[in-house]
Amino acid sequence: MTKRERIKRRIDLAAGRDTLELVLKNCRIINVFSHEIIEGDIGIDSGKIIGIGYYKGQEEIDMNGRYVAPGLIDSHEHLESAMVTPAQMSRVVVPRGTTTIIADPHEIANVCGLRGIEFMMDSVKESPLNVFFMLPSCVPATSFETSGAKLFAKDLEELMGRENVLGLGELMDFPGVIEGREDIIDKMMLAQDKIIDGHGPIIQGNDLNAYIIGGIKTDHECDSLSDMKARLDRGMYIAIREGSAARNLKTLIQGVTLSNSRRCTLCTDDKNPEDILREGHIDYSIRKAIKLGIDPITAIQMATINTAECYYLRDIGAIAPGYDADLIVIDDLKAFNVKEVYKKGVKVAENGKALFDVKETQTDDVVGTVNIKPVALEDLRIYLESDIVNVISVLPFSLVTERNIRKVHLSKEGYFEKHKHIDIVKLAVIERHNATGNIGLGLVENFKIKNGAIASTIGHDSHNLIVIGDNDEDMLKAINAVEALEGGIAVVQNGQVEALQLRIAGLMSDQPMEFVASRLKELLVMARESLGVNEKIDPFMTLSFLALPVIPDIKLTDKGLFDVKKFDFIDIEVKE
Repeated sequence: MTKRERIKRRIDLAAGRDTLELVLKNCRIINVFSHEIIEGDIGIDSGKIIGIGYYKGQEEIDMNGRYVAPGLIDSHEHLESAMVTPAQMSRVVVPRGTTTIIADPHEIANVCGLRGIEFMMDSVKESPLNVFFMLPSCVPATSFETSGAKLFAKDLEELMGRENVLGLGELMDFPGVIEGREDIIDKMMLAQDKIIDGHGPIIQGNDLNAYIIGGIKTDHECDSLSDMKARLDRGMYIAIREGSAARNLKTLIQGVTLSNSRRCTLCTDDKNPEDILREGHIDYSIRKAIKLGIDPITAIQMATINTAECYYLRDIGAIAPGYDADLIVIDDLKAFNVKEVYKKGVKVAENGKALFDVKETQTDDVVGTVNIKPVALEDLRIYLESDIVNVISVLPFSLVTERNIRKVHLSKEGYFEKHKHIDIVKLAVIERHNATGNIGLGLVENFKIKNGAIASTIGHDSHNLIVIGDNDEDMLKAINAVEALEGGIAVVQNGQVEALQLRIAGLMSDQPMEFVASRLKELLVMARESLGVNEKIDPFMTLSFLALPVIPDIKLTDKGLFDVKKFDFIDIEVKE
């Protein structure tokens, strides 16, 4: 059928001169344009919504007055944080109503470079989950760490022209943007006709103007109403994040008004498999927003049409003629439990179960990525001349940390020792891509780990091996366990090891999410009950972000302790 013939057929169908393939009868349609509920039929043919009103179809399904809304869109997500392949993830999130994700594959890109991005793109080709990509802008995130790859503008140029690529991913090196660094401008120029995502915590005033002026359109890093307002005032879209470690919805939803709600979207950013299975995905964010007082249709707009308009996605996000028939069926607006999901007019999920099979992508190019120089106990020692030190203070339910000055206990040989009455433990970041032998050492409070250690090859964003513990012996055992697994998470208590293997780039498993979540839950119980980790943090997600030098205030990379506000390294010891 030619394009002309296809348009003519759709006109005939919409006018009622022919019978449609499928009609959903007696719907309560959520109209995200007019902010109202319309009663009627939804006519569907060849995957497209032909019209709303009254229609006859070859197949007719009576919705019996149930609500029908557009498929949900996650406006910013790192699929790798679900710890499973995108194919496995689709089995779980599509039945919960998510039909589209705007993905930034910078996690796997920092490990595997272009071959990691290609793997992610290939893995969603046969999935009912729409995945659009934002090309990683910061590989590595900064020059203050060692990643497994470096991507420049010339490396991204071919990918930027692909149909499923919407623009440039979050520009985390905000000082570099504000300074006008040439390599960053080169990448921004690639996306001048597309979208550039932001990542701009703590930026204010003229610096914020300088950050936005090159075309940065979104920000998901707001954790205060004042930051949210400043960005909305300057025309940005705010992606309200509700992930695992970072949960900003409760705070930011207070800033959503009738006047600005259409500039707000919903995202998960980073959400672990256990939380997805237990809470939900974007459907959970909608339920939480409604419970906090947001009108249900406004919440649905934030999860559908707002994101579609932000990213110039003309075919999704609404129920109207010409849009893809990506639809969810719910029986109660406030409870917002998704009962059925349609993707381009085909029912792909019902009552929380996927009605489709997934096909995995070949993984040879993205395994075998853990390459560390052998580590000895002596390598983990922190020798100090003074017992007054800079400490990374972990905050509850946040990726932000505080820099605090503390007094610690030293051994008679002059190195740091955990004191049984002081909640300060050791953190190490070990370069794991090129066996350079780089080891950054630091001290952390409020993690509250006792009698053991936790190690992981998930260490945002360069994903070096990160380990925390209250004694060097268990830390070393955890390091060796993760290396033997070729990537993953290891929890050690008094020398006893339990672990989860994540062979794909050291970030993901090819097992079903239910298996990964079950194993992760066992490790979580061990971390909390046996090691006493703080109940107000996600031990694995929080640990992974202690290595990210673009979120305030203080972090640790394989090259040393890093002050994000100064954007430079600092010593562990506090100098007089």
